[in-house]
Order: sequence, then structure tokens, then C-alpha cells
Amino acid sequence: MSDKTADSMNRLQRLEYNIARLRRRSKQLEALSGKYWTIRRLLFVSGSLLALLMCKLSGGTTAVTLAVLITIAFAVVAAFHSRISDGITRNSLMVTIKEIQVARINLDWQQLSRSTQTQHESESQPEHPFAADLDVTGERSLHRLMASAVTKEGSQRLRSWLLNNRPDARTIELRQGLVRELEGLSIFRDKLQLHSAIAGIQARSAQHARQPQLDQWDSHALVAWIAHELPQESLRSTVILLGILAALNIILLILASLDLTPHLWPITFVIYVGVMIVKQARTTSAWGKVQDMEKALRRFRAVFKYLESRRYQNRPHLARVCAPFLDPAKRPSAELKRAERIAAALGLRTNPILWLLVQTVVPWDFFFTYRLEKFRDEISKLLPLWLDAWYELEALNSLANFSWLNPGYVFPDIVASATQFDARALGHPLVKPEYKICNNFELDDERRIVILTGSNMAGKSTFLRTVGLNLCLAYAGAPVNAERLRISLFQLFTCIKVSDSVQDGLSYFYAEVKRLKLLLSAAESENSPPTFFLIDEIFRGTNNRERHLGSHAFIRALSRRQNALGLIATHDLELTNLANEISGIANFHFREELGDGRLVFDYQLRPGPCPTTNALQIMRIEGLPVDAQ
Repeated sequence: MSDKTADSMNRLQRLEYNIARLRRRSKQLEALSGKYWTIRRLLFVSGSLLALLMCKLSGGTTAVTLAVLITIAFAVVAAFHSRISDGITRNSLMVTIKEIQVARINLDWQQLSRSTQTQHESESQPEHPFAADLDVTGERSLHRLMASAVTKEGSQRLRSWLLNNRPDARTIELRQGLVRELEGLSIFRDKLQLHSAIAGIQARSAQHARQPQLDQWDSHALVAWIAHELPQESLRSTVILLGILAALNIILLILASLDLTPHLWPITFVIYVGVMIVKQARTTSAWGKVQDMEKALRRFRAVFKYLESRRYQNRPHLARVCAPFLDPAKRPSAELKRAERIAAALGLRTNPILWLLVQTVVPWDFFFTYRLEKFRDEISKLLPLWLDAWYELEALNSLANFSWLNPGYVFPDIVASATQFDARALGHPLVKPEYKICNNFELDDERRIVILTGSNMAGKSTFLRTVGLNLCLAYAGAPVNAERLRISLFQLFTCIKVSDSVQDGLSYFYAEVKRLKLLLSAAESENSPPTFFLIDEIFRGTNNRERHLGSHAFIRALSRRQNALGLIATHDLELTNLANEISGIANFHFREELGDGRLVFDYQLRPGPCPTTNALQIMRIEGLPVDAQ
């Protein structure tokens, strides 16, 4: 067993140990919760009976005193019980987090589907250079395997990184540094995911809260108010005017009560009330707005408080991402306290009598509505920064978690050479380890095009996706499934799963022609990185003669583009002759063996054209009629 395999097994054993420990903790908490329920019932029943009994035996005063004491005791027990219930929810979520990590190691798609209800971005992207071909998105995809983000925005950010076709060396380097820092912070990663999940539970219905899951939720829906246009006219002048009138009212009333001046205060009071009536539209909705704002901030509080309470010594990359949470004057906890103070002040209107008395003396609602609008203007600039940092951390968390779960993967080296792809032990990240076969593969200025031949089911299409998916991982800043990978910056373009379109009136062949035309156009662009292409069964949608002629012409055209390199998988063995005619073209193949009446594949990449075919053998094995040759 290799060291990397041992590391992977150690991680799996560690996760299974943690799951077992958390499940024992769940049983303890459930048992403790049951005891608290029993105590609460006993307090309620016995307290009610004792209060009634004391009322008959000792009078109402004793009964009321006893009822108050029992109520206090019930409230204390309920508070502790609530903490136990919160602990049960957190523990259940952590069990789910660990179970999903085990499922990701084992590529257990059924467990992933049961444990998460991720809403995948399934919209068609026919114009994207590779989204439809490489299983980057979808139910059993690279994105599904990696995404641990709880917010939709964090998941979409990871998706955009995996689908990015304009890689930047500096961005990749920074992300690799962040992933390396986060990889060693397993507690930080788990707690960030936990707090994000708790925020999501609070944002959903009570039914979901009783069944904690790691469903994705749209956090932006909670802050829709931030997009509303702020009033153009500030309340500042109105508050100053009303403040002056309120002070004048008080002064004139005091002077009149001391018989120092005539009773002029009713005049100023009428003006004071008139100004309030004219401007009251600005204050009528303030109470509802501040409640919505405080509620939204409270839902984010668990995540933001955790991030601002962390210390990031010796983690310079992580400290840079978390910088919006570390400004002492602009911390989320401080802003939430401001919102709570404003909400408490505007909540005075819930007591109409007291509110009316205060309003007659000072412009209470106008002053705190003015403060609310100032606060809203400030938070509209701060909240997007906090959310953006949160989404960035969730996407980075996915990469770091992927790296930790796959200790045999390595970070690729981005080289300055214009065209280099040098892989050692390159594997498919979506194939289970026990079935995975890794291969060495290299492309450079001397060998720019590989014609890949092989029998049916020999592994040609899988190898194309192996190359493509590892490029996606590399450019996203994640480790790759290889012992070594040295690559240049490419724009990736595939033609693997072309489909016809009844709605657009496109045949399969015409759709393929359009796709290959886009590939040629990309390869001709002078303002883009070199094009790395992956083509499977070129021109399969036409007859043999035209496919042969078209394939020759297309490959010759590609060979003249110094800005393009890649692989073409085909069953057309005559295309392998191009390696003898055009420099820069090489042949590789996969093969099979026939033993005990069945085909055996080793999925090992070998140089040269494929020496065998197996279509007739497959037909014969499956019982179809085959003419004797």
C-alpha cells in the first residue's frame, strides 16, 4: 500500500470515528432532552395543582407567590432545554457533514443525494466550450462532488471557477495558497459549513428546521431591501426643524407656566404637529423596515460572528479574504447592535399611549427613522462586502475540503511555456479508486496532436474527460488527480457529446459541424490563450467516405494552427496515417484482450495505432447474428 493510499484510509477511518462519536453524543443529548421534557411537564402539572391547592388553603397571595416561583423555575428549565435542542440540531448537522465527506471519498452518489438537496444549475449551455461534455455540472458531476457550499451563491461561485475558460496564473496561484491554508484547518472548515447551514435553517420554514439538512438556500432573498432606492431627500433638515420646534415648545410652556410670557406655546405646537403630519409618510414604514433589516442581519449573525472572532495569524491569504470582518469599526456584530438599538427605539409605537406622549414632546419617530436611513445607507455598502467574502470562503472551502479528502492529489505547476501538458499518473476524479487506472501523457510543441484509437469501451472517451476535468480542477485552483501535472494556460474546447436539436432544426451532423467551426475560430484567435481541444468520434454523423475526407481536412487545418493542441479519439484507423504525413501528430491507443468468452480491458494508454477492433466480437458475445468472414 502506497503512502498516499494509507493517508486516504487514515482520513476515512478518522471520519468514521468522528461519526460514531457524534452519534453517541446525539443519543446522550436526546436522552437529556427527554429528561428536560419530563421536568417541564412535572413543573406544569404539579405547579398548577399546588397553586390551586394553596389558593384554597392559604389564600390568593400565597398561591400567586408559589405560581410566580414555579413559572420562574419553568422558564429556567425551558431555557436549558432550548440549549439542548440547539445542540441536537448542531450535532445532527455535523453528522451529516461528516457522512457527506465519507460519501465523497467513496464516490457514493446515492448517499450524496440522500444527504443533500443541492439545486444544480442544469440550464443548457450549448455555446459553452466544454460545459456540456465533461460532467462538470449535473447530478453526478465534479461540481456535485466538490460543492460543500450551503448558499446558492457560494455554489455558483465554485461552478464559475470550474467553468472558467480564461485562466489567469496569478489567480490560480492565490487560490492554491488559500486552499493550502484552509486544508489544514478542518475544524474551521466544518464550523463554517455548520454555521452556514444553521443560517439556512433559520431562513426556512419551521418544518425544515425540525429536519436539519444541508440544503442550499438563496441568502440574497433575505436582503432584497438593500436594492430598494433610498429617498433622495434626507430627513436631516426635518429632524433639525422638529427638534427646534420641540425645544421651543418646552421653553415657551415653562415660561408661560411661570407667567413670564403669554401662552404662545400652542402656536408652536400646532406648527410642530403640522410638520409631523406633512412628513409622516417617511416614518410610517420605518418600523417594518427595521424589523426586516434586523431579522436579515440576525440570520447571518452566526456566520459573521464566527468569522470575525477568528484569528488568522500565519494565514496571510485567509486574512485577506476575511478582512471585511476584521475592521473594528465596521464589524457585523457592532452593526447588528446598532440595528437592535434602532429597532428597540422605533418599537415604542407598539405602546400607543406611551408613544403618543413621547411624540408630543420630542420627534422620536423622525429622529430614529433618520438614523435608520443613515444606517441603511452604510449597511448597503458593508453587507455586499461581507456576503462576497462569505461566498468566496464557501467556494474555497469546497476546494480545500476536496484537497483534504484526496491526499493523493497534487497541485499543478503552471509553466510559462506556450504549449505544454505533462502529466504523470493522470486519473479520472469521478472514477472510484478501486476501478481507476492512471496514465502518463504529454503534449508540447513537438507533439501537438494525438490521434487516439481503440476498440469500443476501451477507454477513449473516459481519457478525454480525464484530461479535461483535470484542466478544470487546475484552473480553478484545486489539486488534480495526478502524481505530477505541468501545464500551460489554455482555453479548453471540447466536442464530445454533440446532440441534435428538434427545436432549432439541427441534425446531429450539422450540430457537430457548427461545434467544430467554433473550435477552429477559437484556435485562430490571437487575443486568447492557446486552444486545448478534445474531440470524440469526429464526423460520426455522416457516411464513411465523407467522414474520412472531412476528418483528414479538419485535422490538417488544426495542425496548421500553432495556437492549438489536443486529442482526437476515433474508430477510423486510416486517420492514424496522418502521423506519417504531418509533423506534430502522434498515435496512441487503448486495447483489449479476449478471454473466457469476454473482453478484458486494462485501460492502459499505449503509443501507436490500435492493432485490434472488437465490434463484431461484442455483437457475437451479446448474441447478435454476425456473418462469417
